[in-house]
Amino acid sequence: MPRGWIGHTMNAVGGALSPPTHLPSPKAGAPRGRLSPGIVLPALLVVTVLSAVCALAFGSEMLPVSTVVDVVHSRFGGPPVTRSELAIVWGIRAPRVLLGLAVGAGLAVAGAVVQTLVRNALADPHLLGVSSGASVGATAVITTGLFAGAGVWALSFGAMIGALGAAILVFTIATLQGGITPLRLVLTGTVTASALSAIASFLVLRTNDSQAAQSVLFWLLGSLAGASWDKLWAPVIVVFLLTAAVFALHGWLDALAAGPDVAASLGIPIRTLRNVLFGVLAALVGTMVAVSGAIAFVGLVIPHVTRMLVGARHRVVLPAAALIGASFLVWVDVVARTSLRPTEIPLSVVTGVIGAPLFLLLLGRRRYRFGGSS
Repeated sequence: MPRGWIGHTMNAVGGALSPPTHLPSPKAGAPRGRLSPGIVLPALLVVTVLSAVCALAFGSEMLPVSTVVDVVHSRFGGPPVTRSELAIVWGIRAPRVLLGLAVGAGLAVAGAVVQTLVRNALADPHLLGVSSGASVGATAVITTGLFAGAGVWALSFGAMIGALGAAILVFTIATLQGGITPLRLVLTGTVTASALSAIASFLVLRTNDSQAAQSVLFWLLGSLAGASWDKLWAPVIVVFLLTAAVFALHGWLDALAAGPDVAASLGIPIRTLRNVLFGVLAALVGTMVAVSGAIAFVGLVIPHVTRMLVGARHRVVLPAAALIGASFLVWVDVVARTSLRPTEIPLSVVTGVIGAPLFLLLLGRRRYRFGGSS
């Protein structure tokens, strides 16, 4: 392999394993038309905070944003507010909005990582089969009363057990003849997901409780209705820690996105990296699905929208995707709980109706190819 080609390749992946002084210039690192990370990341952070504050005003009873600000201020030493305002904003809506932020960020980050792991533009977090495993666990809890002794945690506990079992199954099969490869992981995850989805459907069909069947269907399409302060901290901590762990590998992810040969030429332990990424993805997706159900679209499209805005470098893609995914899901939840009130729409219905046209519009306005090149 010519030396010049190797040097060009190392520059292309952004000096993944080099000190910061060896990183390429911004012109070499990002195609024309991308937004500067120094501008887009602070802007996205502001949008996310404003989205969360505004979302607290929406519900069965609309509240002025000033009232929302007063309630939040009262929780941190400000003047007291009425008991009803405190109960509505802080007791009911705040956990739901914060959970939406965590789940949206987690799914978007997971989507960006899984697309890099399997090098497939159509990959999303549900490809791993973890979501289908969680669906089986949740369906079993709803239709059979499994883990009834766990109380309000029964559904999340059952979903997490199902997700863990599916992750172990997929990992075991995918590594039977060596390490994980993109093709083997895609095939194993797809087949496992299909089998587990069939089991979940069977559990629904065999139940005589129409209310349970309706609850399963609603959960399978995603909802934040079960949000509470007690259930909030686990997903928030998981998203923060695992996103930080993945971000620490951003240089290796850049190299992996360029291809396994490029990554190997840089001395990256590809097999170990893939195993670690699978474990992180399984834990991240399993936790998100356990608390919110299987929300479609977010993990598939948000990473692509992010790359259109900031390019393909993972040190920017990961935080930007987290912020975009968080804001997107918060507003999706606002639409889901207010558009047909008092009836609530499953989140996957809204993500498809709103997100698909938006993505097609962005795709039509800007030439885009997976990997960030335009």
